[in-house]
Amino acid sequence: MRYQEIMKVLSECGMGAVLVTENWVIREVNEVGIRLLHGSEHHWLIGKKLSDIASPLCLEPEQKIYAYMGFNEYLLRCPAPSAEDLPANCRLVVFRTATRDAQCDMFEHALEQVSDAVVMCDEETRINFLNNACIQMDEVVPSDVIGEKNEKVYEPLDGQSLIIPQAIRKKQIYLGRRQIYTTRYNKNVDITSNTYPIVQNGQVLGGYSIMKDWSAVDSLNKKIVELQAKLIAQSDPSKHNSGKSALSARYHFDDIMHISAVMENMIEQCRQAAKSDSSVMIYGETGTGKELLAQSIHNASRRANGPFLAINCAAIPENLLEGLLFGTEKGAYTGAERRQGYFEQANNGTLLLDELNSMNINLQAKLLRVLQDGMVRRVGGSSEIHVDVRVLSNVNVPPQQAIDENKLRRDLFYRLGVVNIAIPPLRERKEDIPLLAKQFIMKCNAKLSRNARDLDPATLDLFQAYDWPGNVRELEHAIEHAINVLPDDESLITPEYIPAYMQDVQPMHKIKPVSAPASLAGTSLNSTMKDVERNAVCRILKENGGNISESARILKMSRQSLQYRIRKYGINVKEL
Repeated sequence: MRYQEIMKVLSECGMGAVLVTENWVIREVNEVGIRLLHGSEHHWLIGKKLSDIASPLCLEPEQKIYAYMGFNEYLLRCPAPSAEDLPANCRLVVFRTATRDAQCDMFEHALEQVSDAVVMCDEETRINFLNNACIQMDEVVPSDVIGEKNEKVYEPLDGQSLIIPQAIRKKQIYLGRRQIYTTRYNKNVDITSNTYPIVQNGQVLGGYSIMKDWSAVDSLNKKIVELQAKLIAQSDPSKHNSGKSALSARYHFDDIMHISAVMENMIEQCRQAAKSDSSVMIYGETGTGKELLAQSIHNASRRANGPFLAINCAAIPENLLEGLLFGTEKGAYTGAERRQGYFEQANNGTLLLDELNSMNINLQAKLLRVLQDGMVRRVGGSSEIHVDVRVLSNVNVPPQQAIDENKLRRDLFYRLGVVNIAIPPLRERKEDIPLLAKQFIMKCNAKLSRNARDLDPATLDLFQAYDWPGNVRELEHAIEHAINVLPDDESLITPEYIPAYMQDVQPMHKIKPVSAPASLAGTSLNSTMKDVERNAVCRILKENGGNISESARILKMSRQSLQYRIRKYGINVKEL
């Protein structure tokens, strides 16, 4: 076949081809090649050197070396078919887009570096990938197990079915599952895992599991629990008079910097709630300071001299979380030892359940029994232990939303949400920004040995116009970023030193005013703006079928911001 016909066929197959001289000068190029080499037209590439445009394409195709053409765009040379009429001293170079190939190589490299074990299977449960951590944990030989079905390599010892085949068959996610199995090499392994099916357009492509060695996790857990128990046991009673215990909370209400009326009202409610032993549920977006508030409630209560313990329900697998909360008896499971749980350790004090809405719904039922009876039964135990613990909790979504999404039991909410506190997001109390900024500047100065003085007025204008989806924590990080990059001879934080994504925000005083319609004459600006905002939110929600995420994206605000406005304006999404 003639080379020009070959180049045309390759183009129809989505592959680029160039005819080059022995010095890599381009003489001809097909249509796909023009596009892949970023040429605007055919003549633009003629006469240029391929080595100057994409030098890796000049290497032999046996070498897998990518040609980088721009952000997220790679090319790879392929073997060229023989042509009967190639001009003298010329060769045909064939290449294709290899962005996906490069991405796969990068992802695989990343997976090889992570400490968690990862195994991936195809739709028929055949193993097609094991990372180094998995190979070491299971002590398997990759060449011996790749291509084998999961069931032929692993055999469960706990009476359960293997999790990956279940996930693939049922198209279901399994989180925080513990399993004990043996490999074909007779290695017994005890793991906790998160397992996911890979589904695309309704088709199951396979599944993968991210695993932790349970023995390592359990060993670390034992050390943490034992250390906390020792701290409580060794707590000096003489220190209780000063309101300090070994596991005391650090923050008080006076540590919450504010001048806004909305924060003052919220704090006053918390001061009153601190006087009783009623359960308090705190709702606030990420970064609003939920744990700081919980610690302040504890320190203002009659339990201030008792222990304060916090447990993150989102960061700990279900099986481990149950043992941490309620304690364990020896023999409850392989390697289990007799030890106290958080409820026992927090006796006569306060226990904070952080991100309660991330706790498994089944475990929430067990938690409810403890709250109702004040009695704890350790995992694997038969006797009940009385505890006197005040339980505080926080959630990062509105409680009703968590209930609707089946992430929070309604009866548990009634038990833990006797007092409901909502922390206003920073965008709703922007008068606090100057005070908070000053506090963070002083804190960062001490931490970084710098001497920043204040915010430039232009910077403060940008901060006041910004929406702060990350709330107070984001403000603190923005200040720390600025102080890190601020030159030593400058003391004012000007706009060029704040994070780049904040610099595009338009200050309110620069926004051009628009004339109000005559029909709005006599109405207040505040009510008019509320009507405009409510109508805009309703319209976008209606156009997107009530989809919160998509509507928030179009409105250029966070999901939490949109949900706040839905509550604020009493919008019934289902009736739009």
